[in-house]
Amino acid sequence: MDAETISRRNINRLKAILKSCKLCPRKCLVDRTRGELGFCRLTDGVTLSHALPHYGEEPPISGARGAGTIFLSSCNLKCIYCQNYQLSHDNSGVLTDARGLSAIMLALEKKNCHNIEPVTPTPQIPQVMEALLLARQGGLLLPLVYNCGGYENPEVLKIMEGMVDIYLPDFKYGTEHAALVLSGVRDYAAHALRSIEEMVHQVGDDLLMEEGIAKRGILIRHLVIPGFISNSLEVLGLIKTHISLSVPLGIMSQYTPMPSVANHPHLGKRVTREEYELVVNHALDMGFETIFTQDVDDRKLPPDFRKKVPFDWS
Repeated sequence: MDAETISRRNINRLKAILKSCKLCPRKCLVDRTRGELGFCRLTDGVTLSHALPHYGEEPPISGARGAGTIFLSSCNLKCIYCQNYQLSHDNSGVLTDARGLSAIMLALEKKNCHNIEPVTPTPQIPQVMEALLLARQGGLLLPLVYNCGGYENPEVLKIMEGMVDIYLPDFKYGTEHAALVLSGVRDYAAHALRSIEEMVHQVGDDLLMEEGIAKRGILIRHLVIPGFISNSLEVLGLIKTHISLSVPLGIMSQYTPMPSVANHPHLGKRVTREEYELVVNHALDMGFETIFTQDVDDRKLPPDFRKKVPFDWS
């Protein structure tokens, strides 16, 4: 059986899940093909906000020409502090289908992007993968970057084996308390571990690079959140113990207070240099081999998805 036939078969398996949706650990079991709505409030179409070259990812992802980023609507976590809250807490946007999304992928390739990067694809996995197959049939050669929040169903990831080139998961929480307070789930760490283990099984525990640009592999991201530094240390410990010290880490300082948490005693401020450096130094002391870091500053520059270019702060 050739690769395209296998992909089509697996896409049909993914689409069948929409009839009793368990794409993510919430397992709402609604029939999205009949318009029933679960936590994500999405049906079986494609809902997206923006598609554009994006230069704000780690260097192996963005490179000089940008990631071909597709910002999808809604999310299966809806973290209370999310800087993309205009998308993650809403299911509105441009409506299309798999064929329309495949055309967007091909258009991003024509813009010389390094890859195709759907952001928060988890609630729309079947549609994204069907679009990818159609784009491949149309000549798409770029790697697919699966940029997700880490709250995945590993059984669904198994169906996707061979379709994803680069996994870019968050590992947000190492403690039940942080996951519950910030994202309303208790079981985040267990699902993130099992899911990332499956990702590593598929693509390895490193990044395969060509001229500084990732072509295959994994990069785990972690956002340092003010007041939750012990959570960050727990995350690093879980990755070291259960995954690998070889896996590249992106430790992010970009936390920006959103209006909904502006008055929160911890979440209403930026992470400090001391907090951030404590986490980075802990990762170095633990022996992680590759760490991508960010500068720490006082700027509050969240994207504005009401604009044509959300990251234009001029």
